Amino acid sequence: MRRHPALLINTADIELWPGGLLRARSNADARALARARWVLRRKRDGQYLAAATAHGLLPLVPHLMREPGIEEALDALDLALHGTQRAHAADALLPLSGLQDRLEQLGIDAARYEQDTALALEAEPERLALAGFDRYRRPLWLQQGAARAWQRMQQQAAREGIVLEAISGYRSHDYQLGIFARKRARGLEVDAILQVNAAPGYSEHHSGRALDISSPGEAPAEESFESTAAFAWLLEHAGSYGFHLSYPRDNPHGIVYEPWHWCWSGP
Repeated sequence: MRRHPALLINTADIELWPGGLLRARSNADARALARARWVLRRKRDGQYLAAATAHGLLPLVPHLMREPGIEEALDALDLALHGTQRAHAADALLPLSGLQDRLEQLGIDAARYEQDTALALEAEPERLALAGFDRYRRPLWLQQGAARAWQRMQQQAAREGIVLEAISGYRSHDYQLGIFARKRARGLEVDAILQVNAAPGYSEHHSGRALDISSPGEAPAEESFESTAAFAWLLEHAGSYGFHLSYPRDNPHGIVYEPWHWCWSGP
């Protein structure tokens, strides 16, 4: 089996995924992904754009060079392929440029939203570490420190007979915008969506420090998780690994109680 670097390289518009982790959606994708060292994936909709193979770059869409952000992504790819990545902090972040326009398009006043919710803008990390796989066998990406802490916590819980399952970890700003787009298409107003979803740019999931946790047989992201042995274990032990419950009952952010949502804030 191909060994892949446990690293997701993040740019404003495009993610660089290590080969061997993405699922093929067509026969053409399957052939390209089977040979890929890296795969360029559009963040907005998850479209595979190109595969970097041992023989060069294989475009998977027409007019690849017209893709927004492609030059930045190709620069990052060149550094990754040639092992000359510039020195950078493990927690280096992407700029928040362009997010303000997206919030305005949703009719969200950023200053008022921050005042009302006490939530802060969350930038995306430039690099994310593979922290294992979630319940659905999808790669789980977290900031490096959070990834290590999650793995240690999950392993210790298992030793004590408690199974902790990740439901989701890092999500991009574009992913959060997609949640809003789908719910608005179903007829929901933005104010109603904001009762259960943070505004794009304000979700802790953007930071790569937060993950949603469940246990086998338990429905994902349901309040009933608080009645499980896994939740009781987390209440007692998660703080030792740097994790805290972000949205308890009557939290100051006005977000519904989320016993499944935990965020890493360091050792």
